[in-house]
Amino acid sequence: MKKLAVHSIILCTLMAVVAGCGGNAAPTNQPKQEAAPQAAAPDSGQKPKVTVVLKTLSSQYWKYVEAGAKKAFEDLGVEGKVIGPAAESQVMEQINMMEDALNQKPQALVVSPSQPDTAIPVFDKYKAANIPVLLVDTDANWDGKATFIGTDNYTAGKLGGEELAKQLTKGDKVALIAGALGNNATDDRIKGAKEALIAAGMNVVAEQPADSDKEKAMSVMENILQTNPDVKGLFSANDDMALGALRAIEAKGAAVKIIGTDGNIDALEQVIAGKLFGSVAQSPYDMGYKGVENAVKMIKGEQIEKRIDSGAEFIGKDNAQKKIEFLNGLSK
Repeated sequence: MKKLAVHSIILCTLMAVVAGCGGNAAPTNQPKQEAAPQAAAPDSGQKPKVTVVLKTLSSQYWKYVEAGAKKAFEDLGVEGKVIGPAAESQVMEQINMMEDALNQKPQALVVSPSQPDTAIPVFDKYKAANIPVLLVDTDANWDGKATFIGTDNYTAGKLGGEELAKQLTKGDKVALIAGALGNNATDDRIKGAKEALIAAGMNVVAEQPADSDKEKAMSVMENILQTNPDVKGLFSANDDMALGALRAIEAKGAAVKIIGTDGNIDALEQVIAGKLFGSVAQSPYDMGYKGVENAVKMIKGEQIEKRIDSGAEFIGKDNAQKKIEFLNGLSK
């Protein structure tokens, strides 16, 4: 009986051990069941990280680009920031900003290079780090770009030149004010306007850079008027320079038809007042938004188009108020 009792005790103990092991079988398989959600957690919980570097944040035009980018951050759940130097002419400061941003390891860079050729070595560093580079507003002759989103600047300039020519007489003297040297966007606008003006029989007597700066444009226009007091028309590669040139023209008491580029509110108010003839409006807000939107697509591994045209239109006195109302709505 004692032996039977001992055997019974041993048998019960063994059964308890086996039962215990059987009870732990499911828990040992738990890590495999949790593996999927653990792997998905970084994707579902981590926001895409995008850095936007613009030519400057000091002008109205670039503030619209910034507003578009920030709206995309909000809509698409992006961890993003928008940075830029104090002026478009501060090329090396922008380069340094891109270098610093690279050290922070963004997942994509959206950039409008002030001087594209100078920026290419930095772009190469981003490519080496497998970080896509999306260009907005200003293109670069660099095969590594993910896309270029912006206006066809040559076509925009040509449109401005054609509209200016319609207000003048064949043989009239016209002047061109360009942006910073090496700025492909403003260079292309000047090229398009110049070709349109020459084709219409205008006499281009001056073509000078003013670094996309109002004060410099005022000084440049003063010099142009001193040499050519009978100039009848002016095409400016951006609105800030058009407004600066306007000051010089008003101070001289000259009668000059002025067309700018960008379609900024400050310029459009002067169009309504009859002081500027018009502006070739871009879509800076859309550039900023689409830049971030397509950066997110790249981060997700989606395909995007290599060239995305954001369009341009001529704004004159008849449609300037409507454009102003639209732009004011962007800041609300």
